[in-house]
Amino acid sequence: MTSTYCVVGGGISGLAAAYRLRATLGAAPTITVFDPADRLGGVLRTETLGGIGVDVGAEAFVARRPEVPALLSELGLADRERTTTGVRPLLYNRRRLHPLPPGTLSGIPSSPGAMAGLVDEETIARIAGEPNRRLTFEPGSDPALGTLVGDRFGEQVVAASVDPLIGGVYAGSAATVGLRSAVPGLAAALDAGAPSLTAAVARALPRATGTPVFGAIAGGYQVLIDALVRRSGLRWVQAAVTQIDPVADGWLLRDAAGGFHHADRVVMAVPANTLARLATGFAPRTAAAASGIVSASSVVVALAVPAGAAFPDNSGVLVATGERLHAKALTLTSRKWGNWGYGGKVELLRLSFGRFGDARTHATEAELVGWAVQDLETLFGVMVDPVEVRVQRWPAAMPQYRPGHAALVGELRAGLPPTVAVAGNYLDGIGVPACIAAADRAVAAVISATPAP
Repeated sequence: MTSTYCVVGGGISGLAAAYRLRATLGAAPTITVFDPADRLGGVLRTETLGGIGVDVGAEAFVARRPEVPALLSELGLADRERTTTGVRPLLYNRRRLHPLPPGTLSGIPSSPGAMAGLVDEETIARIAGEPNRRLTFEPGSDPALGTLVGDRFGEQVVAASVDPLIGGVYAGSAATVGLRSAVPGLAAALDAGAPSLTAAVARALPRATGTPVFGAIAGGYQVLIDALVRRSGLRWVQAAVTQIDPVADGWLLRDAAGGFHHADRVVMAVPANTLARLATGFAPRTAAAASGIVSASSVVVALAVPAGAAFPDNSGVLVATGERLHAKALTLTSRKWGNWGYGGKVELLRLSFGRFGDARTHATEAELVGWAVQDLETLFGVMVDPVEVRVQRWPAAMPQYRPGHAALVGELRAGLPPTVAVAGNYLDGIGVPACIAAADRAVAAVISATPAP
């Protein structure tokens, strides 16, 4: 009898799971993916801007992690992988642009010199004296990153250097993200007995390799999405799943159109709040844990402007807390990735808006575009008249990895029935590589599971 697998959610996690099921099990199983959106891919979305494909969701992946390069190679897309041009980002702090400080780990300095020009002399002295102050750290604990850094180095370091990095990744702040999720290498160094935060940062700093930190896909993430859909041979039901019930021989899924679907095994690749709702009936422990994960919204404003604008030769700008800008970060896309053969008739850039609890994400498109143009003038003294604009909203798309997140995820997974597994950006990391890894883990779990009696 042919096995049936249902994947609830058609973002990168769900599509990676569908592909891994097919690659592992071969042609026989039926693989159905449920997603009500107008296209598959979730927050990976490529739009045409100025005649060029540009990502308006996630735009890059951490190149030192193996998942994306390995998947591209497996799909025959290794030649599509791109690296940055090598230009560096800037930091906007105290109404000035600064080079992103070297010798930092997620913005946490390894020496006082790294913060020169960003914080006052009193804070510089505090950083310099930190190794001489007794550090009390309980191994295995998970304090808020901002609390730890603020206590040891001062709040100016948090606002000027740590928050811009954390805001760019999580759409949150160092005050609410847990140490272990944000900087696991630093947590490991502290667990191992580093005598100071300065020493722990120095131990956790990755070795300089000279290779770019980030990678991307020529043609945008749509290239990866299309390949996963094609190679997985999935059946797409363009509807949300509204109910999942256990039955004698597996699971019965009901969709929003009133259809019913049988599955032997299920991969849940939906946001945490959706999982909490769907799992209430068959996995209450999982539902309770999932309901404890909150998410932030964000908006990407992508612009194509006439080539030749007097932007600096940098990859973008991260914005410190408290600055009079609307955006939290911007990417000078053409400077960061190069022209990729489109002739340089326009220059591409994108601005990101929204941190957890930020009302800016509810602004109108006209307001957001106006803010983007205004911020560019404030930062660079350049007035732009966009050739084309895309505004992409991502409501509740950025999970907040609060202190104790790993324990919460452990509880969530422990409450699942054997033939149901989870994948998503709220589990083990918010980036595309972590989503692929979580999908592979979910597939391995459901394939090897023995159904409950």
